[in-house]
Amino acid sequence: MAHNRLIAVSTALLILALAGCEAGGMQMGLGTATGGLGGAAAGGLLGAALGGGSTGIASGVLLGGLLGAGVGQMLDQRSRQIQAETVSRTLETAQSGTTTSWVNPDNGNRGTVTPLRTFRGQDGNYCREFQQSVVIEGQSQQLTSTACRQPDGSWRTAS
Repeated sequence: MAHNRLIAVSTALLILALAGCEAGGMQMGLGTATGGLGGAAAGGLLGAALGGGSTGIASGVLLGGLLGAGVGQMLDQRSRQIQAETVSRTLETAQSGTTTSWVNPDNGNRGTVTPLRTFRGQDGNYCREFQQSVVIEGQSQQLTSTACRQPDGSWRTAS
């Protein structure tokens, strides 16, 4: 139970930190919130996977959330659309180890998507672990995630 409370407190702190970005002059939009929450989830899972206990999970939630919010803040809507389409197409058609690139010609934001392995999830659906990088104004960030194919053909990120 203490573990769940710690995660809840960490998530609340993350939301307050993201809200503070808006008050400090940065605009918090959907990308910031989505990136922050996605990063928080990935960070929490990483903290758990590394065996850090409640402290490791909480630290992972906060750090992942702040990093994810930064990427979400910096990617404009068109870049996010191009990136999402590339991830979906790559997961559906590319062989593991094959890197697909994307670029937004309007501002130079770019990235890559590389499926690492394919496996069946607990529900029997195909899942793919993949790595992606995003370069915004010369700053690169990388993230490894897992997505599973849904019955409607879409890919849903699991971590």
